[in-house]
Amino acid sequence: MKLVIAYVQPDRLHSVKEALAEVEVGRMSVTHALGCGQQGGFTETYRGADFEVRLRKKVRFEIAVNDNFLERTRQAIIKGARTGNIGDGVIFVLELAECYRIRTGEEGSPAIG
Repeated sequence: MKLVIAYVQPDRLHSVKEALAEVEVGRMSVTHALGCGQQGGFTETYRGADFEVRLRKKVRFEIAVNDNFLERTRQAIIKGARTGNIGDGVIFVLELAECYRIRTGEEGSPAIG
């Protein structure tokens, strides 16, 4: 079992969700996040004062998958998020030690679905 965490541009949210649906990955958590990376920040002027914005808006996906779904999940996120520009995002894959479904009491891979 793996936990896939992906940060993508907010405007790519819909296309990533569609790409995941095409490969039958429908269970996920999506949150709005702020972050910075290679894209860096920018300077903005507000009421005559300059200030540097270092954190940019991102969307964070968290998707628990069984091992046989990992590659298709990774490829779907890349397909939906890639524009070819700096700031397209990043994907992290973590080993998922345990998983429990509260409603049914299922454990491990069956609990992920």
